[in-house]
Amino acid sequence: MQIFLIRHGDPDYSIDGLTEFGHQEAAALGKRMASIGLDELYASPLGRAQTTASYVAKETGLVIHTEPWTHELDWTEIMLDGQLASIWDSPGEHISELSSGKRVWSDETDHWLKQEEYRLRFSELQTASDQFLLRHHYRREDGLYRILEPSTKKIGVVCHGGFGLAWLAHLLQIPLALTWSVFWLAPSSVTTILFEERSEHFAVPRCIGLGDVSHLYAGGMSYRPRGLMGNHV
Repeated sequence: MQIFLIRHGDPDYSIDGLTEFGHQEAAALGKRMASIGLDELYASPLGRAQTTASYVAKETGLVIHTEPWTHELDWTEIMLDGQLASIWDSPGEHISELSSGKRVWSDETDHWLKQEEYRLRFSELQTASDQFLLRHHYRREDGLYRILEPSTKKIGVVCHGGFGLAWLAHLLQIPLALTWSVFWLAPSSVTTILFEERSEHFAVPRCIGLGDVSHLYAGGMSYRPRGLMGNHV
C-alpha cells in the first residue's frame, strides 16, 4: 500500500480557501494524481483541503471521504519574535536536542512532548492514525504494522503542513520536534509513504518521496514558500 500525503494548495487563510495561485496548483495536482491511479481519496474537513481535493476528485472520478482527524492542528500557539505563531514554526535553535549535540530522543525528552498538553494531543493523533490504518488492514504493533490483509492500494490524503509532519513523525518513528524543525512541506506537495512488505507478517512505512512538487514544474510554476520563516528567496 502507498499513502500519498498531500498538503493543500497555496492558502487564503482569511476565507479558509485557496488563492488564485492555489487553484492553479490544485489543478496541476489533480492531473498528476490522475496519472498515478489513486484508489481512494481522503481529505481534512477544512475548506482549503476540501477545495484542493475537489480538483483531484474531478480528475480521478473518486469520491472525497472526509477524515476529521486530519484537520490542521489546533494546538496552542507560541510567541515567536513578539508574535503568535504555530508551534511547528518554532526555530530549530530553540530545540535543545539539536543545539546540545545530544542525539538521544524519546517521548520523555522530545522538546514538545515534555509538555503534557502536547503529549496528549499527539497521542490522540497517533490513535486516530492507527484506527485509520486498521481500517486498511494494517495493525500497529510496537511501531511495525501487522499485515491483516495484503494491499496494493494507492491512497491520497489531502491535509495540512503541521498535521502532515506530525503524522510523518508517528508513521516513521521520528521525534516530533525534530520533524517540525528539519522538514517542510510545500503547498500542494506530495509525500509518498510505502508500506513495505518484506515478509507476510509485517509492513514498515518508508518515505520514498518527500514534498514532491514536480507537477508544478511541469506546469511552468514554482512552489510558494508558505511556512518557511527564514531567509528563503
